[in-house]
Amino acid sequence: MHPFEADRSESGPTLAQLLALIAAGTLDVAVAPLGTGVRVSDVVLHDPGEERDEETWAATGMVLLAVGVEVASPEAVDVLRAADRAGAAAVVMRRGTRGPRTALLEAAERGRTALLTRRPEQGWTEVLGRLRTALVHSIPDRSGGAAGVDGLRLGDLSGLANTVADLVGGAITIEDPQSRVLAYSRMDHEPDPMRRLTILGQEVPRWRVVELRESGFFQALWNTDDVVRLPADDRYAERLAVAVRHGSEVLGSIWAATDGRPLAEDAVAALRTAGRAAVPHLSHHRTWGRAAAWAREGAVHALLAGSAQAAHDIGIVRGRPYAVMVAEAHDGPEPAPGDVGQRVLDVLALQAAAYRPGCVTARSGQRLYALVPAVDGETDPARTLLATARGVERGVVFAGAGPVVADLSELPGSRDAAELVVRVLRERAARLPAGGTGSAVASYAEVAAEAAVLRLLDRVEPLWGATEGPVHAMTAHDRAHGSRYGESVAAHLDAFGDTAAAARRLNVHPNTLRYRLRRARDLFGVDLADPAVRLLADVGLRLDRRTA
Repeated sequence: MHPFEADRSESGPTLAQLLALIAAGTLDVAVAPLGTGVRVSDVVLHDPGEERDEETWAATGMVLLAVGVEVASPEAVDVLRAADRAGAAAVVMRRGTRGPRTALLEAAERGRTALLTRRPEQGWTEVLGRLRTALVHSIPDRSGGAAGVDGLRLGDLSGLANTVADLVGGAITIEDPQSRVLAYSRMDHEPDPMRRLTILGQEVPRWRVVELRESGFFQALWNTDDVVRLPADDRYAERLAVAVRHGSEVLGSIWAATDGRPLAEDAVAALRTAGRAAVPHLSHHRTWGRAAAWAREGAVHALLAGSAQAAHDIGIVRGRPYAVMVAEAHDGPEPAPGDVGQRVLDVLALQAAAYRPGCVTARSGQRLYALVPAVDGETDPARTLLATARGVERGVVFAGAGPVVADLSELPGSRDAAELVVRVLRERAARLPAGGTGSAVASYAEVAAEAAVLRLLDRVEPLWGATEGPVHAMTAHDRAHGSRYGESVAAHLDAFGDTAAAARRLNVHPNTLRYRLRRARDLFGVDLADPAVRLLADVGLRLDRRTA
């Protein structure tokens, strides 16, 4: 047996185990002459541009990341042979647009080192981090069990929750240190009220967090490696909780609750073991989960901007019709702790993900964008999501849906239309009396006329600012002196010349309105008997409200 094979059989995870832990598609196996059961001792960067003795980076069982080397490049064969002489378990090269050269594949088949490739869109830093995280947490722990959960890909928190639920015999929730829900087990039985509130809100209710903090429960949980019991009361079922910690750092916690059946006899021991097993998964989530979420949101935004190539990265099916929904969230009229708008978007994103397969979302400030797939013949696929947005409590949501488009290249048009709907709804709300603002939703077809006016005003606005006339003089006077001539003219136009109706809208006597209209004509030349002046007044006053 070659010494390389004998040394690697002693300890360390296998190459197959590492590849199973990192995200699917991160690396591909091109050639593995000894199979993927070879042992791995470490993961290191190897830059062929640096001159170094092979002994400085050679160690049996290494996975070498050949930075700067593409499988089709001339130096690829030399790098592979050097890695093989050093006893490396594998060498990773960038795949590029062309596949590996025949000479490289033949050299790999004659050697002992596996040849792996990474896709061009994967960064070396990401690959290195994922491999090292998987390597560290694949080492057996002191209790003899694996630090990871067998069969689970690193970071698969939903799978972890379901596995622990089977072991404990109850309902499992995995939370971060701020009591936000990261994952929860499937619900085979009706959840108790607290579990339902926690899952729907994607976090433990704030008042419940305060209760647990003031009672000293969290202090006990964060300062022990053991399971802490929260007894049942007249409101909620019994719960067991264990902190997930990496050294002195708390990564989160796992909670077990009865779900209509007693917990298993060994539930405490099982949850204690789960707390150790969860360390690599929560560590991976903290390191890469956020990065993956950002990358996914970036791909959604790229798709909305017209880059159809991003569809593959987020599982969007080409050739399927989609519509874009935009939800804009604001804090509600009544004070509430925390950023209510962002929490509203959290709820809407969760609802969108559960709405139908293929629905994806992305954030941008106070907005949530959702790509909603349509079934055959469906013209309003976002209707249910719009209804959900209207029903969100406490926050104020303006949500609009663009038209269905048949091709991904047309998504920017659907997005623009949805954003216009939101603008229409926001402007409607601004014209309501104080305290009358509430959530509003609509499809583009429902506000097409108002949306078209907004498009026209957008085009006219630069030209309007470069001209002068009676309406300009009137609005400038209102801003300088606090007069209400423009407001009075606008009310008169909106009421189609009905003085009584316009006066009621302004809450003034009709004679007061008639006086203001005469003064607007005498002072500035705004004669509403002239059709051209009426048109200019309507356009100018609409634009003036934008800057008010």
